[in-house]
This record gives sequence, C-alpha cells and structure tokens, in this order.
Amino acid sequence: MTTPVTLIGLGPMGQAMVHALLAAGHPVTVWNRTPTRAADVVAAGARLAPTPADAVAASDLVILSLTDYQAMYDILGHATTALAGRTLVNLSSDSPGQTREGAVWAEKHGARFLTGGVMNPAPMVGTDAAYVYYSGPADALEAHRDALGTIGAPRYLGEDAGLAQLMYQANLDVFLTALAGLMHATALLESAGVRPAAALPELLQTLTGTPEMLGAGEDTAAQLEAGEHPGHLSSVTMMGATADHVVAASEAVGVDTGLPAAVQAYYTWAREHGHGGDNWTRIIDAMRPGATA
Repeated sequence: MTTPVTLIGLGPMGQAMVHALLAAGHPVTVWNRTPTRAADVVAAGARLAPTPADAVAASDLVILSLTDYQAMYDILGHATTALAGRTLVNLSSDSPGQTREGAVWAEKHGARFLTGGVMNPAPMVGTDAAYVYYSGPADALEAHRDALGTIGAPRYLGEDAGLAQLMYQANLDVFLTALAGLMHATALLESAGVRPAAALPELLQTLTGTPEMLGAGEDTAAQLEAGEHPGHLSSVTMMGATADHVVAASEAVGVDTGLPAAVQAYYTWAREHGHGGDNWTRIIDAMRPGATA
C-alpha cells in the first residue's frame, strides 16, 4: 500500500503536490485556511480535514507548503499533541535561522523534522525535471523517500536543518537577480524601439550559455576553492569597464541604474583594492563578511 500523506497549504505549489501524490496512488488528506481552495484537489480524490489537528492525525507524513515558518506556528500551534511520532516536512520558504528554530520547535513536540526547498515552479512538480533539497535526519528522509520522490527527486544535503533552506535561498539569489537582469536589459532595449518579443530570445541566450562560458578553459569552482583568480581571460578591469558602460547606457536613456550600479560597485571595490588584473571572480571578496568599504 502507498503511504498516506497529509498536505497543509493549498496555494499553487501545494495543489500541484497533492495532484502528484494522488497520481502516484497516495491517499492524501489536506487542510487549508481558505477551505474553498481545496475544491479542486478534493474533486481529484483528496480528503479535506476539518481541523489542522485532524489533518496531522491522518498521516505519519505531514507536508507543509506555506508562506513562511510563522504560518506553521499559527496553524499547528493548537495541534501540537498530534505531532508526536509524525515526520513533519516543511517546504515553506524562510531564513535558515528561522528554519533551525522551526526544527527545534517540531522536535520539542515529538516530530521528526525535515526542511525542504522545492526547486521548480508548480507546473513542473512531479515531472522528471523536478528536484527538492532536503536537510535534517537522514533516516526520516529515507523512510519517506518514495512518497517525497513523487514531488521531485530528493537531494539530501545533511543533518543541519538550515542547509536545505540556505541552498534554496542561494538558488533564488541567482534566479531573482537573473530575472531582474532580464527585465532591466529588456527596458534598456525598449528605449531603442526593440520590442520584448524580439529582445527576450536574444537575452535568454546569455542565460542558457552561461554554464558553457564558465567552463570554457577554466574550472571556476576549483579556482574559488583554492582562492585563485587568474585574470588571463577576463579580468576585473575588463569586466568592470563593461559594468561602467551598462550604467552609462542606462543613464543616457533614463532607465533605472539601481541594478547595474550595484554590480558596478563590486568591480569598483575590486579595482580599488588592487585586484584589477585578477579574474572577475575576485568580486566575491567584496561580498564576503568583513569586506572593507
């Protein structure tokens, strides 16, 4: 028999998870603060619990898909007795610190606690391309690997509850910055009459080509590990000049300079600290704790 699962939180991501679990044959109990959001998944075969406590009691595996960790306390604060013996998997976004505090809270009430970071949008849940970072007790993940694997392939990072959250936030750091860059570049091109339909296909080539660029004759990760920044291919001075030009181009047409100016500042820092001949990766030192102004 397939494992019964409870899922609390029925936004787009939560609903997609329920459908994936149902499709894999798992009996699913759901609860949501707005009960009408459960209509679609109930029609597909899920059972709507009347209270959070009833939802938790229905399954050994309880998955949370909420706005943040405060929502976990708000919803389960009056259902803590039902948590004993359950595995609580929180796939909500928050800071690593809040996540670690959440793990302590759950364990205090007798639950095994796993942190998760879902690395795909709702339409991709349950597909071969989906994956989820997890951290917490390894045996808790292994006990429920099959059920959790229906959401996305599990990638385990370690016992520290905050690790999966940190990896999730780090990926979003890249993602959100890249999205902002796409919109800024689109606005820049619009100033010359280039419409988004023509701009985006060109700009997306840079994103999709970035892994190949990073690997072209260099092992960027190994160099960072070794603290090496060989600048024979792309120096701070060269890349910094490009950053200067992007800021100037934006200023000239009245496009906001906040994003490119932030990037420019890192190259300026590296140049001013004597690293103009180093590889562009030297800007990481401007971002690390303790960087001097």
